[in-house]
Amino acid sequence: MNYEETLQYLYHKLPLYSHIGLKAYKADLVNTVDLCQFLGNPQTAIKTVHVAGTNGKGSTSHMLAAVFQQNGFRTGLYTSPHLKDFRERIKIDGAMISKEFVCRFVEKIQLKSEAIHPSFFELTFAMALDYFFQQQVDIAIIETGLGGRLDSTNVIEPEIAVITNIGMDHMDILGDTLEKIAGEKAGIIKPGIPVVIGAAGPETKPVFLAKALQENSPILFGEDRYTLLASQISGDRLAVTLGGPGAPAGITYQLDLTGLYQAKNLVTVLTTIDLLRHRFLLSEEKTFEALSHVRLLTGFHGRWEVIGHRPLIVLDVAHNIDGIGQVVRQLEHTVFQRLHIVFGMVRDKEIDRVLEALPAGATYYFTKAQIPRALPADQLRDRAQAFNLAGDAYDEVNKALDAARSNATEEDMILVCGSVFVVGEVRVDA
Repeated sequence: MNYEETLQYLYHKLPLYSHIGLKAYKADLVNTVDLCQFLGNPQTAIKTVHVAGTNGKGSTSHMLAAVFQQNGFRTGLYTSPHLKDFRERIKIDGAMISKEFVCRFVEKIQLKSEAIHPSFFELTFAMALDYFFQQQVDIAIIETGLGGRLDSTNVIEPEIAVITNIGMDHMDILGDTLEKIAGEKAGIIKPGIPVVIGAAGPETKPVFLAKALQENSPILFGEDRYTLLASQISGDRLAVTLGGPGAPAGITYQLDLTGLYQAKNLVTVLTTIDLLRHRFLLSEEKTFEALSHVRLLTGFHGRWEVIGHRPLIVLDVAHNIDGIGQVVRQLEHTVFQRLHIVFGMVRDKEIDRVLEALPAGATYYFTKAQIPRALPADQLRDRAQAFNLAGDAYDEVNKALDAARSNATEEDMILVCGSVFVVGEVRVDA
């Protein structure tokens, strides 16, 4: 098969969670272990950092990858889902996996795959491990797909485990309370391996402490090490000033990720770096430089990403109540005359809670991604009316964005959010 045929095979032969939801989820590690054994267990031959959490794990993973790259390490990065190109999921030093490797891997594993019927995620994670091993990476940053305990990525034995935060998402799989969800995420904590918790509340902190004690794992909470003193957006930079035991004299980082919520992710990243600094000889100077060029170093997109001015056009993949809440807080610090929101969601999210959190004063352009899980735009529009959110329905994301552009003045703002898949279908160069 050529590359396009290989992609079609992956998308249509394997159960894909982003398309069909719960039916594609495998609640065990059996297939992943089987695939790894077939490949010679590459996960045992590479050093890794394991990142889980409800929100912020993608940003945290990219920041960590940037730091290791800037410090001269050959750095693998595995994340999901992708926005535009399947190969975004698997990168080394910011460069996507080659099409040739994708084709060769699928050909190599095809008979095994058709014998055990793995999910799309199980197979692509195995692909990442095989690629990182063959390319002899020094370190690989591995983001969980969903949860932690039963996530396919949980076959690795990392240098450190990182859990960014806990929020209400994927309750049909992970549980309907913060404690239950934290218990699933805490499943990545392994015997004797240090764990960093970016943010924890009264419901989740005891869960993490108990699991770390059970596994005899050193545990460090980012909020105990760093205190946020100030954060301010200036042009294409977010200035974050931190104090606390980790920065006793105070230090200001200039991030190229301008979402205010990145300040919390920065605390998680710096706490992780503090624990790894001596093991990997990570320079403070190079770490500082890396965090100001994350997008350039890793090709990171979709998090408060400005793609246009006059009007201001921003993409953000926020898709659950916590993520949308962070975006709404960001809007309070953004200057514009009128707000236009291009908005779409998938069916299995807490749609009403998200709609309730959105600003009623905006003009909405309800839309849907071109996947089976997407909620039809007219149904989303009708549900939104109960929360005084007014707008029209569009059956395709770029039609909705074109309508917003037509209605917006140069002083207005257009925000595209609600789903990774909605953001991924935006034609940025249009």
